Amino acid sequence: VPEHVWRINVDPPEEAQQNLSFGAAERWWEQADLTKLILASNQLQSLSEDVQLLPALTTLDVHDNQLTALPSALGQLENLQKLDVSHNKLRSLPEELLQLPRLRSLLLQHNELSLLPEGLGQLLTLEELDVSNNHLTAIPSSFALLVNLVRLNVSCNQLRELPADLSAMKSLRQLDCTKNYLETVPAKLATMASLEQLYLRKNKLRSLPEFPSCKLLKELHAGENQIEVLNAENLKELSSLCVLELRDNKIKAVPEEITVLQKLERLDLANNDISRLPYTLGNLPQLKFLALEGNPLRTIRRDLLQKGTQELLKYLRSKIQDDGPGPGEEPPGTAMTLPSQSKVNIHAITTLKLLEYSDKQAAVIPDAVFDAVGSSPVSTVNFSKNQLTELPPRLVELKDSVCDVSLGFNKISSISSELCVLHKLTHLDLRNNILTALPEEMVALKRLQTINLAFNRFKVFPSVLYQLAALETILLSNNQVGSIDPVQLKGMDRLGTLDLQNNDLLQVPPELGNCENLRSLLLEGNPFRTPRAAVLAKGTAALLEYLRSRIPT
Repeated sequence: VPEHVWRINVDPPEEAQQNLSFGAAERWWEQADLTKLILASNQLQSLSEDVQLLPALTTLDVHDNQLTALPSALGQLENLQKLDVSHNKLRSLPEELLQLPRLRSLLLQHNELSLLPEGLGQLLTLEELDVSNNHLTAIPSSFALLVNLVRLNVSCNQLRELPADLSAMKSLRQLDCTKNYLETVPAKLATMASLEQLYLRKNKLRSLPEFPSCKLLKELHAGENQIEVLNAENLKELSSLCVLELRDNKIKAVPEEITVLQKLERLDLANNDISRLPYTLGNLPQLKFLALEGNPLRTIRRDLLQKGTQELLKYLRSKIQDDGPGPGEEPPGTAMTLPSQSKVNIHAITTLKLLEYSDKQAAVIPDAVFDAVGSSPVSTVNFSKNQLTELPPRLVELKDSVCDVSLGFNKISSISSELCVLHKLTHLDLRNNILTALPEEMVALKRLQTINLAFNRFKVFPSVLYQLAALETILLSNNQVGSIDPVQLKGMDRLGTLDLQNNDLLQVPPELGNCENLRSLLLEGNPFRTPRAAVLAKGTAALLEYLRSRIPT
């Protein structure tokens, strides 16, 4: 920094030497002291102690330089309100910095700080503190003293826990803890009554905290964690919540109580393990954005998901009515009564393109069920939870329209090749049957994206699956599969989820690590010795990396 910059308040300006007439337009003797100094995006390696010659500074911005340290003279800038030293190479902060009586904004992001001085809590006037993208492993408990802090960003560090004392920050409205190693959030944090935005993305959380006092919380971002359960308790107090982002977790169910979130505008549940949704979601009055892709949803067709939020909500609302007549109501007149007193919902066939005859313990599907279809194009068939021992032969009549077939929880022991004429099939659910093999003719199902074969009796991985290039999800847990072919799996470019839990795999081929498209590889509950449980627990990316490291060179 040129010397005369530091001395700008001290030395008389050059024009004072030449022009002494009092009529001069430049009335240099009325010059005010410098209040803002911006030296950003240069190549400064140090700042001079002469910065103390600028005591009127309110803003000092030196971001994006090469600074490795700050001058202790900064402590003398009593009027300083904003200090931006982000994007430098600072490893520590001078103690004197902690004496600045009027500092409101301190920006330290993108440096090389591995710890923060305990005395940071002395900066009582601080309203904004950003320490993101450093190497911090802990937060000083003195942060609790920062009672005027409104925004705190500690994202992209190496924090394993947050001090419970943070809850004393009574003014905090925005807390960003994205991309750390947090496994839990202290319960006391949930008492922060002013909190409006909380970012917990990309951590290792297994559950959400309860929020008894966060009546003002508007945004909760907790995607890319390992959250398995969403409880009513987590949600019931969040009356102001507008954004709930939980994508890329392991959530299996959404509680009916989600409808207490009457102000919710955005709900992101993409890439979880949700198989069914409460239809009451359709009644959330403000909901404008609902993301559900990447879930094994049983009741909602893939093409419906792609039609956008409003269509989806309309569908969910329609299902609330479809859930059947309540006590004292007349059954809808459109239901055809069959000899067995079971009903075919004609409305479902015509409006929702759904043919459902499930949970009837039937050994065969009555012809009247297929007759009811008439010329309506049916896209979803649900014959689950019966006593079927084979595919219903008349299923082939629906070959030009059906994309989603559910035959789970039956007693089917083999699949006839007639299934293979259902050329539009994208989702096939055959879980909880007694299958041991799949016919090679299934190679004709070129559009098949999801197949659920869990809880059957497969001893070998069905080889026809390797040839189905469109497959995105293979669920094969709870069988007796003994081996897999990693080379053929690598050729399945679209495969994102492979569930082989609770099988008989004695070894995991290291080459499986080359299947880099896999977003979810589940291998728990097999008898192999390596990789150990600790490696499996780290998630798919770490598991694939471990396997690659063991490929013999």
